[in-house]
Amino acid sequence: MRHEKLEIDYQVFSSIDELEPLDKELALEAIKAQAGSYAPYSGYNVGSAIRLSSGRIVTGSNQENNASPAGLCAERTAMFYAHAHWPDEPMEEIAIAGGPGFTLDDEPATPCGQCRQVMAEFQSTGKRPFAILMVGKREIWKFGKVDDILPFIFDGYKPK
Repeated sequence: MRHEKLEIDYQVFSSIDELEPLDKELALEAIKAQAGSYAPYSGYNVGSAIRLSSGRIVTGSNQENNASPAGLCAERTAMFYAHAHWPDEPMEEIAIAGGPGFTLDDEPATPCGQCRQVMAEFQSTGKRPFAILMVGKREIWKFGKVDDILPFIFDGYKPK
């Protein structure tokens, strides 16, 4: 037996104003995207914004449904829309913002496991790191690649 240690490298910002201009723009778009959220069951409104390799920004918001789990997270809404319309433009970064009642939560909004796995898929097909910006009122966390939030990524069955 041997003991291994996993370390995750990420940046912590205390306000949106500390972000680089492109990150600030993406964070603000994610916050704006919360307005399109339909969350009558959880009351937690999430917006996301993705920057594609062309610089284009695509947004999404969570969409709940009474027949749970028929709804969809903001992150997957934006990723699937982006890939359906611009499949040849790799995704470079996603910002996620959420909170109750269309506000920004104190803590950064974090993606669910399914969203992390979809991010991993698009990072793989895009052949480049896919950065993640998790936005909160008190702190913003920036991760340089999906591997940082989903270690030991499942990348599918590959027949020999």
